[in-house]
Amino acid sequence: MSKKMIFFDIDGTLYDENKQLPASTRDAIHRLRSKGHDIAISTGRAPYLFDDLREELDIHTFISFNGQFVKYNGNAIYQNTIPTTTLQSLQSFASEKGHPIVFMGSSAMKANIEFHHDIHESITTLGVEHPEFDASFAEQNNIYQALLFAREDEGGRYADQMQDLRFVRWHPYSLDVIPPGGSKANGIKNLIAEAGIKLEDCYAFGDNYNDVEMLQYVPNSVAMGNAPDEVKSYARHITADVGDDGIARGLEKVGLL
Repeated sequence: MSKKMIFFDIDGTLYDENKQLPASTRDAIHRLRSKGHDIAISTGRAPYLFDDLREELDIHTFISFNGQFVKYNGNAIYQNTIPTTTLQSLQSFASEKGHPIVFMGSSAMKANIEFHHDIHESITTLGVEHPEFDASFAEQNNIYQALLFAREDEGGRYADQMQDLRFVRWHPYSLDVIPPGGSKANGIKNLIAEAGIKLEDCYAFGDNYNDVEMLQYVPNSVAMGNAPDEVKSYARHITADVGDDGIARGLEKVGLL
């Protein structure tokens, strides 16, 4: 078999609901590498929120911030930030609604409020503590992504009001905020162009709404069994739940193991 590149989402795909890497997944990744395939992460997380996972799996190629920051073999090859004026408009509108924001830079993320219940409840599901408050962080740093904390019945207002941003829900309390046109698929497009890899030699595994464009773009796409039905509808294949050896079984289904 010719060399392939396989992209893996993290939460709900590599990690189970307890933010643990199943033993069968770890073994499957090592078996892929022994066959000469390239392994990449494709996540909405910031790079500093999956350092341990990259070290454990010896992965040096990744797409982070839902496609806004891409590294290939340890080298940054694509960066896409949100303009400061756009962030100011977002913050002004969110302030009127009483919705807090976490701004994500290249090496840290900060909240625009000291503490908020919705930030705590949602971000701790990632195994991450409530970010520190920094009122000027978004003005003084390049911001690749923001987390807006608006509940499900309130998120639609932002898409209508701010058409120069994309809003993708990842939690009942929170949405990812990224530049227009930004997606994991766009990150993959830039990465494989740099690496000289054909799209037909790519595979992708995901489980949530921020994976939709990736599952549509990559022809050999696999949705996890724990994914919502709508997300599954965009994938070519469906595997078992992450906690039921979903990665290993999915790789077997597509013929990579």
